[in-house]
Amino acid sequence: MCFAEYSMKYEDINPETLEFKEIICGHRRSLHEIAELGLKEYKTAEYIRSRLDSLGIQHDALLETSVTGVIKGSVGKRTVAFRADMDGLNAGDGSVRHLCGHDGHMSILLGLVEYLCSRKELIRDNVAFIFQPAEESPGGALPLLNAGLVEKYGIDEIYGLHMYPDVSEGLAGVRPLYFLSGAGEVNIEITGKSGHGAMPQDANDSIVAAAGFISALQTIISRNIRPLDEGVLTIGRIEGGSRRNIISGNVRLEGTIRAFKDNVYEKIKERIFEVARGFETVYGCSIEVNIKDDYPPVNNDEKLFEEFKEAVGEENISLLEPLMIAEDFAYYQRRIPGLFFMLGSRNEDLGFTKSLHNIDFDFDEKALIFGLEFYIRLLRHKGVIS
Repeated sequence: MCFAEYSMKYEDINPETLEFKEIICGHRRSLHEIAELGLKEYKTAEYIRSRLDSLGIQHDALLETSVTGVIKGSVGKRTVAFRADMDGLNAGDGSVRHLCGHDGHMSILLGLVEYLCSRKELIRDNVAFIFQPAEESPGGALPLLNAGLVEKYGIDEIYGLHMYPDVSEGLAGVRPLYFLSGAGEVNIEITGKSGHGAMPQDANDSIVAAAGFISALQTIISRNIRPLDEGVLTIGRIEGGSRRNIISGNVRLEGTIRAFKDNVYEKIKERIFEVARGFETVYGCSIEVNIKDDYPPVNNDEKLFEEFKEAVGEENISLLEPLMIAEDFAYYQRRIPGLFFMLGSRNEDLGFTKSLHNIDFDFDEKALIFGLEFYIRLLRHKGVIS
């Protein structure tokens, strides 16, 4: 990963934006302490609703823990939406923590709402805010859309961001068109016939079948997918066997599919089932494949990308290669034009370099102010605020 030498300096941020530094940092610290899993963000939602109530802003609960609403402009010909995800992660020690920056995302959006409320006379078009639960799992974007989010507020376009430690602080990492991959979960059960390790002729070894099957799956990407089409098929977990001298009758495999194009994703799925049928015959085992489609690809609208680049300044853009990570922001983009970008949080001087979902992930809260500045510049450039 190459990190840009130059990025927006703190002194380049508009003084009006800097007025909200302490407010945003205060939100982040409060939200960081009440991290909750997807669809269980009760304290988080209450914190956001309480703040909106204090500002006199009406809001709705289209889902139990979602918080959405719109700030009306004086003209109101269009509605521009901003989305922040709310859920934390299971840290593996029984605790729930914000290890993916969602506390930062919410704080930036709350800061934007407060900025707009302090300058209501400048708002020309409508600005919708979407505090969305369950981005990590099981996904809150699609349920919100199914609940009538776009129709309720008349949303014309949508924006979102994500803290990202592989982009330097002060930069927005983004690209037009395909940006983040679609993803799916693969679960495979191989059932053979157990037996004594000394008498393999009387058994059907599921571990041997699994070994061959995993190797064969790797040829899907190398031999069935066009070299110019990116795709990933990873088997990340295998479980089987009970003792060293017993031939295992069952093996479970778990993996993931990633692709930027729907037809590539579907081809990978199709070939997994075809390879499984072939191995059933060869090894005398049954192979049950279950694939759960998670999120489609994040596909950034080209026009919105160009506007964003002009708004924040090309010098503050890090043009990224497509990333094989997934985001349910993609569902919004299948309904309306949308742009998603990575907010740089890498600060080597302060040691903020840990990856997302790492137990030690963190960022300098100053990075949040750059996020608010990018949003405000965008709204000004588009004429949503004067």
